[in-house]
Parts: sequence; C-alpha cells; structure tokens
Amino acid sequence: MPCFKQPTHFQSLILLQWPLSYLAIFWILQPLFISLLFTSLWPLPVLYFTWLFLDWKTPEQGGRRSAWVRNWCAWTHIRDYFPITIQKTKDLSPEHNYLMGVHPHGLLTFGAFCNFCTEATGFSKVFPGITPHLATLSWFFKIPFVREYLMAKGVCSVSQPAIDYLLSHGTGNLVGIVVGGVGEALQSVPNTTTLILQKRKGFVRTALQHGAHLVPTFTFGETEVYDQVQFHKDSWMYKFQSCFRRIFGFYFCVFYGRGFYPGTSGLLPYSLPIVTVVGEPLLVPKIEKPSQEVVDKYHALYMDALCKLFDRHKTQYGCSETQKLLFL
Repeated sequence: MPCFKQPTHFQSLILLQWPLSYLAIFWILQPLFISLLFTSLWPLPVLYFTWLFLDWKTPEQGGRRSAWVRNWCAWTHIRDYFPITIQKTKDLSPEHNYLMGVHPHGLLTFGAFCNFCTEATGFSKVFPGITPHLATLSWFFKIPFVREYLMAKGVCSVSQPAIDYLLSHGTGNLVGIVVGGVGEALQSVPNTTTLILQKRKGFVRTALQHGAHLVPTFTFGETEVYDQVQFHKDSWMYKFQSCFRRIFGFYFCVFYGRGFYPGTSGLLPYSLPIVTVVGEPLLVPKIEKPSQEVVDKYHALYMDALCKLFDRHKTQYGCSETQKLLFL
C-alpha cells in the first residue's frame, strides 16, 4: 500500500474512489480466480475454497481484524478530503460492552466507515481499551475475498449470532448498528434529519439480554455530501428500487455530487465536514428475557438521549436552532 506523504488534491480524489470501488474490483477478481480451476494453477482456488469452507463461521465468531489494514494511509486521505472527525462526550469504560446506534445511514456511511473501521481519526486513542465492530449486511460475508477485507477492518455481520458472540465474549467490545438500515438511505438528502427508528427495537432487546450499555451517536454532515433524486412511491422507478432491494438487500439510489474538476457534477462527494458525535452511554440492566414493556421503556430512553445529543450539538455543526430529529 503506497503512502503519499503530501498528496495533491487530485490524488486525494483518486484515493477517495478506492474504497468505494474496492468491492466492485472483487467482483472482477472472483470469476478470474475461479477460472484458475481450468488451468495448471487449479490447486490455488481449491486450497482457498477448502479453507473458506473451514473458516465459514469466523465472521459470526468475532471475525479476524487486522491493525495493518485499519492503519492503511489511504484512510487518512479520505479523512482529510471532507474532513472527517470524531468527538467524544464521555469516556467508555473497557470493563463493559456497548451496543452503539449509528445515525443517520446516509448514502455511503462515510463517517462510520472512517471513524469505526479505520484508525484514521484515532479511535483507539480517543477510546482506549475499546474494540469497535461496525455491523453490516450478512450476505457480504458469503462472498469470497470480500469477507476477508471486511473482517480485516473489524466489520462484523449484523446477524443475531454475530452480535451475541461479541457481546458475550470478554469486555470492551463496541458493536455499532446502523439502526435505520438501507431504508434510511432513501431519506438521505441535504438539510434533512429523518431517522427510521420509531419501530426499530431489536437492538434494544439485544442490549438488555447482554447488559450492554446503549450508546447513541449522530454523524453531522453525513447527508450533506451527496444530492439524491427521490421518486414518488407510485412511480415505476420507486418500484424498481423496491424490487432491487428485495433481490440484493439494498436500494438502488440515484445520487450525484461533484466531479473531478471545480464546477462539474459527478460521483465524488462534496468535500464538506463530517463529524461523528459519540454520546454518553445509557446504562442498561441485564435481563435474559426482557418484557415488551421494558424494551419500550429503554427504547424511549434511547430516543430521548439521541434527541438531546442532536440538540446539544446541532448549531455547532451547521444545523439551525429550530431543526429537530424526525422519527419514522
């Protein structure tokens, strides 16, 4: 991994595209790798797929993170492009485990990616003794090579077994869940603070079952870096997006940002500040089988804590005094 000590702005743009296209590159590498089965190099894919079979459950058993990958200098160029920063409001004790709500999803979740999947913003120094795990779609971990890349960054499956494992093995684990999910991506337009949270209570139940403290976070600027074309629910394009999600697990969003040169449009995000504010943990008791009333209680407390976190910092990071969170 090359390290540019003083990258030009153009190099920063190229490096910014690198993580976005990384998964697409894997889609090209995979058929090429499989094609080796029909060459004299056939032992290579056979050995890998044998190992893949034996290693199949690793993503649900803590994964296999790599400090080397998390410290690639490419991540610092992405950080500096916007720039991306993280703000701590309260220390997190390594003696506990935490379930963190990540809001909002945005289109590409730049803030969570940079702050929790890399060391570009110095997470391990900001929260010493805490090991972050950002949860994502489970089917990513069924794709050869993609799973290795994600696990190396500390990403885990959003499946219940994977989260249960992390919250029940040792302490100091911080599992981040983008609660709004892919549905919230369609709400990602500038100057909006719409969150899909009203009926999302599964993460609260999981926190109660493990006694993991709930940590609200809000990333200011996440929805500002792209413009998105929104379609009416009766339109054929919206129906296509819904169909696309049923097949692939995420929405086909039509969005645009800036181009490589000033004054042009393209797929690069606008270089606007992104700040992830990590709130004070909400203490949660351990209840093996919490009732719905208890889940509702702590869900309401979490929403209240998130609102207070947003209101406390909104004017500092570009929102108006009158702007409020809207829960769907």
